[in-house]
Amino acid sequence: MSNSKHTQLRSRFPLAVVLGTNEIASAVAVSLRGAGYSVVLSHDPYPPVIRRKMAFHDVLFDEPVTLGGLSAVRADTGIELRQSLAQEPNIVVTRLVLLDLIVIRPLDKLIDARMQKNQVKPDLRRLAHFAIGLGPGFCTDFNCDVAVETRPDKQGRIIREGLTEAPDGTSLRLGGHGGERFVRAEQPGRWHTAVEIGTRVFKDFVVGYLGNTPLRAPFDGFLRGLVRDGTEVPAGVKLFEIDARGRRATWTGIDRRSQEIAEGVMRAIAMHRTETSVAAARKFQLVK
Repeated sequence: MSNSKHTQLRSRFPLAVVLGTNEIASAVAVSLRGAGYSVVLSHDPYPPVIRRKMAFHDVLFDEPVTLGGLSAVRADTGIELRQSLAQEPNIVVTRLVLLDLIVIRPLDKLIDARMQKNQVKPDLRRLAHFAIGLGPGFCTDFNCDVAVETRPDKQGRIIREGLTEAPDGTSLRLGGHGGERFVRAEQPGRWHTAVEIGTRVFKDFVVGYLGNTPLRAPFDGFLRGLVRDGTEVPAGVKLFEIDARGRRATWTGIDRRSQEIAEGVMRAIAMHRTETSVAAARKFQLVK
């Protein structure tokens, strides 16, 4: 078989683009790859990723990451991306944006998992055969085909008509703490830290500096999330997260919430596949 025919055969694997490199985007990527898709994770700098040990994000910095038994590769150019997609179904992490990706080849699935809760969402519907929006700001028949809730009490719920729920500022309680387990940037600046995710910290321990301002742990626990050292951040974003559950603290792997959201995405895809097949069968019967 010639190289061109080999590449053409390999490219028959369906292609899914997931916007975001956070833990939810990564869980979705693992589920899609398990279903036979080639998956591209497209990095967006806002908001910065904090749960990096639960995500493929650090592949962008040539650090090996394994989630759900799967690893990912980095692609910096369209040529590198095409080469990766010409092989077996893969998970590719890139800084290439959606406008760069839609010219590579037609997208079978497009999932916006950037979790940009208060941002205006673009209309994704005509950029792929099936577009799914995750979290606040998505509305079917307006900017996505189907949406999936990400709120801690409703994660994974499929929205087939109407809006997803607006953010209410409520965080899932973990170890007796809610939103207070996150420390945020009070002003824009460059974040610096020499601490690693998984480190045990104590109340008032200096986790890092935003510019010249020290930011301290609000209570004892383990660092569950931490923005990468040297990142330029806007005001209001989360810089780190403390897990106070002691021996039950976790900071690696796919967490339950991300898994349930990913399962919601896969159910939505299965529903769409079934409905498309039924519609095609009916059309065939009418033509016949």
